[in-house]
Amino acid sequence: MDVIFASARDLAKQIRSRRISAREVMTAFLAQIERLNPQLNAIVAKLDDDQCLALADKADHALGNGGPIGPLHGLPIAFKDLEPAIGFPQSKGSPIFRNFMPDADSVLVGRLRRAGAIPIGKTNVPEFGMGSQTYNNVYGVTRNPYDPTKTAGGSSGGAAVAVAAGMLPLADGGDLGGSLRNPANFNNIVALRPSPELVPIEPVQFHNVFSTKGMLARTVDDLSFGLGCVANQYNSQLLAGVVDGVARGARVAWCPDLGGLPLDSQVRRIIDGHRKTFEDLGCVVEDACPDFGNVDEDFMTCRQWASWNTYRDLLGRHRDQLKPEAVWEIEAGSRLNAEIAQQAFFGLQQLMTRFLSFQTRHQFLVCAVNQVPPFDHSVPWPTSIDGSRMENYISWMKSTYWISATLCPAMSVPAGFTDDGLPVGIQIVGRINQDFNVLSLGQAFEQATGFGRRRPKVS
Repeated sequence: MDVIFASARDLAKQIRSRRISAREVMTAFLAQIERLNPQLNAIVAKLDDDQCLALADKADHALGNGGPIGPLHGLPIAFKDLEPAIGFPQSKGSPIFRNFMPDADSVLVGRLRRAGAIPIGKTNVPEFGMGSQTYNNVYGVTRNPYDPTKTAGGSSGGAAVAVAAGMLPLADGGDLGGSLRNPANFNNIVALRPSPELVPIEPVQFHNVFSTKGMLARTVDDLSFGLGCVANQYNSQLLAGVVDGVARGARVAWCPDLGGLPLDSQVRRIIDGHRKTFEDLGCVVEDACPDFGNVDEDFMTCRQWASWNTYRDLLGRHRDQLKPEAVWEIEAGSRLNAEIAQQAFFGLQQLMTRFLSFQTRHQFLVCAVNQVPPFDHSVPWPTSIDGSRMENYISWMKSTYWISATLCPAMSVPAGFTDDGLPVGIQIVGRINQDFNVLSLGQAFEQATGFGRRRPKVS
């Protein structure tokens, strides 16, 4: 059995049936981590191998004694370094918090533990999760396994690389402006930005209303399996697996560039080639694009206001330890006030209303995930796309954060490769709280194309 690239669902089943031990599984993943992580730098703050194996032995012992067994029992996991997890540092990619040890788990971490996953470390992130390029002054840069000179994306970059390269069976992540979808796209795996009700965010505040949490996996079935372990609802349905059939007759709005965003020519070519894929699946594909209105300014206003309220004390005390993009965003928020932020939020509420109206005819919208392929990991962010200048460090992420502003579920599914072998994904957006339908269409696309089965150069 090829443990490191086995289905997470199948691997968990094999452990429960005692056909393979948690120790054997842990040994295989530890060997892959030892071989690849020094080059890729996806998993950080890892426990010693002996500690990991002792936890695996404990999981095997629980099976033998008839103890409580969760669906992820015996599978190793590393939590995103933005998540507080007892026993592991929570640096958030910042030297300010290099040695911070939380005294409680987040709800997401707690659910993964109760599901039986074995925590072995954390996954690398950009500082405070800002931007879709994973590098920081604590652990360094995370590299893309399809080409280690390229970025892994972010902010769940370490998580995506660990899954893509067979160092973990699945991983957790979060998504404000694309932090699940972007790295999934760059690493040829799948991720769903879920509807707000699906996976817990705590505490819910104005600051994080557009943030969601979810999972990354190599297949849609494993993604559904992982989400079923952390979801607030639909658990049994998600754990059981995705059911085919949603594609036939479904109306799909075809809008690769969301009405005019610049796309790299290779990204556009690959996505354009898949209109026929959706038609062959039985979808009714129509050229259509919703009115995004003033989404750019409104979303950025809300984001900057949230950053100011969250990090303003750090700016005053630790300005010299913050990356320039963080300083820029926090300072931009300092020039706002509650009234401006409320007006921007009202503008986004109007967008949501327009989007709901648009979706009365179109069950799905299909567009680009990232507007560019993976870029050089030494570049903080792309400054231009197809001749268009990018105004700031997240301007190149509009194809994801415009969708974030709608609060609708959206997933990234592998869709092909550039001429030099870099992954390109496609984004499927569904109606709010219809996450299962998005997963279903994503699985149909995955099975029809098979691009997710192509393993990285470094594997």
